[in-house]
Amino acid sequence: MKNALPLIPFVAFVTVVSSVAAPRPGLGAARNGVIRGRVEVRRVIPQMERRPGVADLGAPPARGVDDRLRSVVYLESAPRRAFEVDEGGHAVMDQRNETFVPHLLAVMTGTTVDFPNSDKFYHNVFSLSKAARFDLGRYSAGHSRSIRFDRPGIVRVFCDIHSHMSAFILVFGHPYFAVTDTQGRYHIDNVPPGSYGVIAWNEGNASEPKPVTVPDGGAAELDFALR
Repeated sequence: MKNALPLIPFVAFVTVVSSVAAPRPGLGAARNGVIRGRVEVRRVIPQMERRPGVADLGAPPARGVDDRLRSVVYLESAPRRAFEVDEGGHAVMDQRNETFVPHLLAVMTGTTVDFPNSDKFYHNVFSLSKAARFDLGRYSAGHSRSIRFDRPGIVRVFCDIHSHMSAFILVFGHPYFAVTDTQGRYHIDNVPPGSYGVIAWNEGNASEPKPVTVPDGGAAELDFALR
């Protein structure tokens, strides 16, 4: 039975701000810059073990790389020259070894996410999230089903057959976000010069907005520590 999910606090992804510096007359157009840095996750994230199957008896448990330490870093408010892009694109969240791969996706509105089944048994992907409610039904190995995400927000994804399977999809109405690498590093490219609030998010926990100023054609450094 699918129980209602607790609400996860989340900052609105798209609002218009007036703090972005406009180019001065006669000096040409301002050049975009980059925000980069590192996110350190200092809290302990409990392991989610998959249920052992008959084929696992007597064998060491299979362990993949736990990417729940990956975070998303994004602008609290979109630059005033940004606009919503609904063309989207494609992304993939595989189902492999009773795990969603990747565990974390960050996409723009209008993106279609494919959910292929790479296991040798059935899966049933669903979400009860406010930003997207869906149930893809049961489908077997080698098949794939898809959902287009048109509303910004957090989408928590589960499997109705394997209760230990879960993942996150963060949907943004602007392109100013990035997922950290395995070392916690990130970079948000092509940001118009100006002052912004930047948020780091990990496993349902978001930091307070941190101020940063992107120089004309330059780089701004910003680190986070999430507890």
